[in-house]
Amino acid sequence: MVIHVDQGKNHKDRYVMLSPRLLEILRTYWHNAHPRDWLFPGTVHGRPITRNAVGRACRIARERSGIRKPITPHSLRHAFATHLLEAGTDVRRIKLLMGHRAFSTTARYLKVATSTVCATSSPFDSLAHPGLSPEPAPPKQI
Repeated sequence: MVIHVDQGKNHKDRYVMLSPRLLEILRTYWHNAHPRDWLFPGTVHGRPITRNAVGRACRIARERSGIRKPITPHSLRHAFATHLLEAGTDVRRIKLLMGHRAFSTTARYLKVATSTVCATSSPFDSLAHPGLSPEPAPPKQI
């Protein structure tokens, strides 16, 4: 499932993923909170939640979970891209999902875990093994 983002960053329309599991969570939230103007309203009436409020929510969630590394919306984007890559998602699809124009932008987000690198077979290992050169045969006596 996808959500259409109208006039997102750089005034560009794009689509973002919405997992069925997250959709159920959002439906429960909507059923309980009954937001009117915005799914995530801000503290100012009629305005959406602010970037600062989202950052603060990330910080509070990190503190409650006991995670020590900083968590920001931007670090969540990095994690999203990295997990897609490690799950075998094609880089072109990741680029599209991230809303990037250039592969170089997407590449900055793709941090591959060391365990993934170590588990990757070298193409060299798939080459035919030539074996050792046989020792030259002793000269034949006539």
